[in-house]
Amino acid sequence: QVQLVESGGGLVQPGGSLRLSCAASGSIFRIYPMAWYRQAQGKQRELVAVITSGGIANYPASVKGRFTISRDNGKNTGYLQMNSLKPEDTAVYYCYLDGRGGYWGQGTQVTVSS
Repeated sequence: QVQLVESGGGLVQPGGSLRLSCAASGSIFRIYPMAWYRQAQGKQRELVAVITSGGIANYPASVKGRFTISRDNGKNTGYLQMNSLKPEDTAVYYCYLDGRGGYWGQGTQVTVSS
C-alpha cells in the first residue's frame, strides 16, 4: 500500500506563495502519474495539476502560469508551487497518485485571505 502525506498548507495573503509537499511511502511512486486536486467549500473537487512519471505537466486555465507541479522520484515526493495566490484558490488541496485504483493524501488547507 501507498500512503501520501501532505504538508505546506496554511494562511497566506493574496499575491503570496506556498509550496505544498506530498511524501509517498513505498517504491512505486516513480512509476505512476501524480496530481494535485483541490476542493473549496460547497464545490466539487477539481484537478489543478498533473504530472507524468517522466515529468510532463499539465494545468487547467485557472492556475496555469501561477502553479507548478514537480516531483523528485528519488525522494518519493511530489510538490506544488503556488504563486500569485488569489482568494479563489482557497481550498483543501489533495495529492493523488494514479496507480492501483488511485491513492489520496489526507488533504491540507490553503487559505488565501487578507
